[in-house]
Formats: sequence, structure tokens, C-alpha cells
Amino acid sequence: MSSSFGSLFRISTFGESHGGGVGVVVDGCPPRLAIDEAVIQADLDRRRPGQSRLVTQRDEADRVEILSGVFEGYTTGTPIALLVRNKDHNSGAYDHLRDVYRPSHADYTYDAKYGFRNWAGGGRASARETIGRVAAAAIARQLLSQALGLEVLGWVSSVAEIDADINTAEVTLEQVESDPTRCPDPTAAAAMTSAIEQARRDGDSLGGIVTAIARRVPAGLGEPVFDKLDADLAGGLMSLPAAKGVEVGSGFGGTRMSGLSHNDPFAPGPDGGIRTTSNHSGGIQGGISNGEDIIVRVAFKPTGTVSSEQQTVTRDGEATTLAARGRHDPCVLPRAVPMVESMMLLTLADHWLRQQAVDVLPPLPDVP
Repeated sequence: MSSSFGSLFRISTFGESHGGGVGVVVDGCPPRLAIDEAVIQADLDRRRPGQSRLVTQRDEADRVEILSGVFEGYTTGTPIALLVRNKDHNSGAYDHLRDVYRPSHADYTYDAKYGFRNWAGGGRASARETIGRVAAAAIARQLLSQALGLEVLGWVSSVAEIDADINTAEVTLEQVESDPTRCPDPTAAAAMTSAIEQARRDGDSLGGIVTAIARRVPAGLGEPVFDKLDADLAGGLMSLPAAKGVEVGSGFGGTRMSGLSHNDPFAPGPDGGIRTTSNHSGGIQGGISNGEDIIVRVAFKPTGTVSSEQQTVTRDGEATTLAARGRHDPCVLPRAVPMVESMMLLTLADHWLRQQAVDVLPPLPDVP
């Protein structure tokens, strides 16, 4: 089972939803990076269950413990181990799933691959695995902020058929965090809240889209041809639980435009550099960042575990019905925002470190 991500800034997550704890080992973080544990905890608080009535009511504080790699507030250059202990897990609530497959969940496919599965809370298939990603990404966030002033911010842009009206360039963290939906459009947020609460009452679930932006990304990040920046972003984002699609820039909508209308014209930048006057490319051209904001959208399916009765089968292939019990999100979108940010941060940190190897030599002299 692959539980590692990245080349130079490399993470390995561990733990199960109903085990003793979950966490991550970060390898390759440069030494002498000032680490604020409160930043790590703040991102985990945005991901944790029980934070509002719109999400699962599992009561976990998700307090992070830094076990290694940080000394007197600075990284040492050695592996950083981060642990969050599970406190409020109730495996008995999943006894009815021991020999039954939940529709559209990982139960059957894990059994098909490994011949064995952790039926208590879904094991590694649970979104609780993302704690390690979010904790590691909080370190990447501090690295990129201190080195580049780079910022990554995500928000909920749609739930079911409710679309938000948002100025992508101007949205702020305060706007995102002002509502439990993490949608910075107050009108859309109110409609999303009503729809999510109704889905819970109906024993159903809803999906939607998280949009995220990376600001102040330098030009030149990405490793063509197989480690293009957009390819690695898409791979990381698609590895998130319930993710079913990724768009960069104009995405599929760009197929409805002509080349002239879709192209991003170049112009002199205000600082003497080169900029584009539009950003249909979403900040990436030829698999390499061009210095514009990187914009992605990630589609999440409705939560697979619902309390309404559904047709399914047992491990022996016998037909049965299932009304799942336990504590589950009626919509993953509000808690998916920091998860999307985490995969962007981890990918950008890794590619920024990789670019340092390219930039060790001075520029070539001008050739007449």
C-alpha cells in the first residue's frame, strides 16, 4: 500500500480511523525553518470532526504532538514525526458492517485487493487519514510563506446545484472561515446550509466543488514531462477521499472557447518581469508555473455512507439491505477545504525544493 507522497519534501502517513492514532513523518524539510505549532493546530482544527452541525459529530480535539525533527522552535533537517491520537472512536458502532459492503465505499474494493479489510470506520479509507496530510502541509505552508510569501487558500464554491458567486482574486481566509460551510458567498452559504441539513434529515448526502488558489507562486516550478506541476497537483488532489475530478484554470470549460479567446497574452509586468493579461491557464503552462495565480477546482462526490436503506451484498455475495449507522458527514465539502489546501501546499513545497537544484548555477551570459 502506497502511503508516501513527494520527492524531496516527502511525507508518509500512518494510522487508521479507529486505531490508536494517525499521523505523518515529513522527510526533506530544510533545517532552520521556524515552526509555529499553533499554525499546525489551526489547520487541524479546520479539518477536525464535530466543528459544526453540518459535519460528523465525532468528538475529537485532534491535538497534534510533535515527536521529532523540531528543536527549540526550529526544524533540525531530520525527519519530523507528527501524531494525533484517536480519542472518540467507537468500533462497536460498525459491527453491522463486518460482513456487508457499503455502496460506493471502499469496502468491497479493499477486500478485492487485499483479501482483508478494516471494517471499523473504514480503516485507511477513512478521511481521518488526511490528518497526516494536513499536519504536514502546515509545515509546508510555513516553509513557502517564509521563503516566498506564497499563500494557498481554498473555499467551497458549490454544493449540489448551489453555486457561489465569488471574486477569486479577492477572497480572504476571514471570508472563508466566517461561515461553517466555508463558502465566502453569504447567500450561497445559507442555501448550502439548508440543503446539507435537509440531506441529513433525509438520510442522504450531497457533493460539490472546492476551489483553491495559490498566490505569489514563482515562475519555473514543475518537472516536465512526467512530473509536470499540474500533473502532480492533479495526482495529489485526486488521492483525497471522495475526490472524483480536478480542473486547472479554465478546465473543461476551456473546450468551449477558441484558441484566440483562451490564450493568455503576455505583457510587461509592473516589476519589470513578464505577466499575462488573463489566466485561463490557471498559472501553469507546459507543466511549469508561469508566475500567475494557480487556480484549481476539485469535485467531491456525495458521501457514500448514508443512513437510508440501500441494496447491497454480503462478503459471500448474498443480497441484503443496509441502513448504515455511525457518525458520518452528510457533505464532505466544509472539511475538504483544508484537505485540498494541503495537497496543493505539499506539491508546491516539493517542486520549489526541486527547483533549487536547477537554480544552483548562474544564468547563461548574453549571446550576441
